[in-house]
Amino acid sequence: MLDHCSISHKGGVVLWQRSFTPDAASLASSSASPVNSLVREALIDSRAGADFKYEKDGYSIRWSFVNDLELIFVVAYQRILQLTYVDDFITALKTLFVQLYEPFLRGFVASLHAASAGVVPVDAVLWDFAAALQGWDTYFDQVLKKFEDRAAQERRARQRVVQPASPALTPSPPSDDTPDALQIASPDGQEIARNVHAFKARGRGRGRGGLRAGSRQGSDSDTTTASKKKPAKLMRKWGDEAVSESDMSAFDYSADKPSANGGTGNGVANVDIDALVDRASMGARNKEGLYEVKDWILGNDAAPGAALDSAPTSFLGSVFARFTGGKVLTEQDLAPVLEAMKQHLMKKNVAREIADKVCEAVGESLIGKKVSGFKTVKAEVQNALSAALTRILTPKTSTDLLLSIRSKLANAPAASSSANGKRAPYTITFVGVNGVGKSTNLSKVCFWLIQNGFKVLIAACDTFRSGAVEQLRVHVRNLGMLANGEAGGSVELYERGYGKDAAGIAKEAIAYAKESSLDVVLIDTAGRMQDNEPLMRALAKLVSTNNPDKIIFVGEALVGNEAVDQLQKFDRALRDFSSVGGGHGTGRGIDGMLVTKWDTVDDKVGAALSMTYVTGQPIIFVGCGQTYTDLRQLRVGNVVQALLSD
Repeated sequence: MLDHCSISHKGGVVLWQRSFTPDAASLASSSASPVNSLVREALIDSRAGADFKYEKDGYSIRWSFVNDLELIFVVAYQRILQLTYVDDFITALKTLFVQLYEPFLRGFVASLHAASAGVVPVDAVLWDFAAALQGWDTYFDQVLKKFEDRAAQERRARQRVVQPASPALTPSPPSDDTPDALQIASPDGQEIARNVHAFKARGRGRGRGGLRAGSRQGSDSDTTTASKKKPAKLMRKWGDEAVSESDMSAFDYSADKPSANGGTGNGVANVDIDALVDRASMGARNKEGLYEVKDWILGNDAAPGAALDSAPTSFLGSVFARFTGGKVLTEQDLAPVLEAMKQHLMKKNVAREIADKVCEAVGESLIGKKVSGFKTVKAEVQNALSAALTRILTPKTSTDLLLSIRSKLANAPAASSSANGKRAPYTITFVGVNGVGKSTNLSKVCFWLIQNGFKVLIAACDTFRSGAVEQLRVHVRNLGMLANGEAGGSVELYERGYGKDAAGIAKEAIAYAKESSLDVVLIDTAGRMQDNEPLMRALAKLVSTNNPDKIIFVGEALVGNEAVDQLQKFDRALRDFSSVGGGHGTGRGIDGMLVTKWDTVDDKVGAALSMTYVTGQPIIFVGCGQTYTDLRQLRVGNVVQALLSD
């Protein structure tokens, strides 16, 4: 049973709507309703799925467009019902509505355009939809009844899998005044019953012998394996001679080891400071004196803010020759265009699921549009794709991390006057899977903060991976030497060794930073796979306990479909598990992304589109090199240009 159905103009005018239950009335009135969420999150942001299905607060919402009349048909029902006829119902409803009221609808759309262009006053555009659409309720009820009857017949046919199914219900002959769109064919109930019965019979046949035989075989093999003993491990010999004292000294990296020039501390005096930074990749200071990292530009030879129109789009050129002037685009016309577009995006490393959804949204915006020639068709498709990519990549929240830090630090003294005047530091937690470069890129962010005069504390909360604490010690040593030339900036390391509780170490580090009047705490966490629930719960505990100001997901630019899976599961696990126990971080998810190894993908920057599409959160930085200055920020226009380039 449906809960709500509405027909609206894309500008927001509701032409007709029907709510079937008292609770469903809120679907059309509340600002937080699932229908309004659909408009904000799916339609405006071009996040329309390939199946045009949206789920919110226990409801499933499906929709369809009539682009030439700028109409949106929306149907909502409870998700648990899983109604199978909704897509066909919307299609029939759309066809019938246009067939009955097309002259009125075209006049209505023309008046709206005239009002928006200032040709006529807005107050003069008044329409009585109840009078203009008189009789639509009756037609709607007829269409809905036919589809619900057909669904009931299918359910009865599935239940009668043993007895022969009765002949399928045939609709009554249409009357002369019944529109063509109401003639709906019924399925063959007997064929459905036969297929279901055969499927169940095959399932029972497989379950009798095969499973029990397999279990016996497995138990026998387990017994045989258990009876065997593993061979003893042999000691490995690396050479014919014993290891000398000089050989051992070469592998001694102790902190108090004398250096070649008489110093101590891992040969600190021998570190080449110039090798730690790349002067050519350094950013510049703005008018306020703040250090900003460089923008990423494809090829590093284009001018900043290069025009999007300069991006070549020859991948679309070969599919437009069939179009002629005055053509109204149909789904069949656009099919090869959308397929070429999808393949192109996938070659750019966009996840298949995301490429499908983007192309489907572009296609829906073009169906029914009238074009005048080759150039117009190509321009329509290119503009639609560019607009969709731009909407997806445009941040919905601020990416100015410096502004967030300065705002909190500026407001902290007044807010914490009751706590001995100690201000709380700004905390950032870095999370991600194993081996993506969290510690390295955390150090790049730390160098950027030092250059802006912040006192930074790095919390070593990766207490599992061997060498994780030592790696951060080396970074802090290097950054400490680089900080000598930066006014006011400094860095410290807070670590408690291995095997300790990461959430507790982070809490102690934040308390130490507050007591020492440090500005920023960067929390390094252990890498973990997104499907490892115990480790994800431990990460959620760290978030709940410490409530960081930012949770940054660190991912690779090299992955396509995997990036979507990683990001979705990290975000979902944090939101689900951090709410357990009522911690301060209840419901916290990913706040932004840092994409590493960006210099290895050239123009295949699809990971940026996939990650932003999944969470709606911005990419704050990308890592693109081996020095502390190899950090870049993304501009939407540059990413779209790279995605459209051939």
